[in-house]
Amino acid sequence: MPPSISTSLSASEQDAATAAARAVERLRLAEARLARRRQAQCGPSETARAATRYILEKSDAGEHVTPTQIADHLGISAASVTSILDRLHSGGLISFQRNPDDGRSKRVVPVDRSADLEDIDPLAARIRDLASRLGAQEAEHLARFLEEIADEVDEECT
Repeated sequence: MPPSISTSLSASEQDAATAAARAVERLRLAEARLARRRQAQCGPSETARAATRYILEKSDAGEHVTPTQIADHLGISAASVTSILDRLHSGGLISFQRNPDDGRSKRVVPVDRSADLEDIDPLAARIRDLASRLGAQEAEHLARFLEEIADEVDEECT
């Protein structure tokens, strides 16, 4: 914690901040372990799951998505997205449509709209259940805190 922040906190506030930081670090380590287990044991990679969730979310919002948009959203190369989309296409999860706005590109669409996001990532349903137990103010504070952490993680090594 930067000195300017830690010196303005009481001892109990410092203890709470330290506990929160440790909990976030434990979460990050647990997610890293989960990603390794999923890669080795559970089918699609974490990146393929994220791509599928993004495709479904955009489809649910009535929006079209291209491979370039998927690459940008995931922060990976176009070549990596092509490989992921080829595997999802081979697995029957997505199809491609010609993009009427740009004949050089294609749209990525989900094949089975009966698929639920929980089927793609069952952990997401359990996390939503845990989040539903929070009060509104508690949920708002937690969401803001986690968004700030996500921003910091995204900025690391860039």
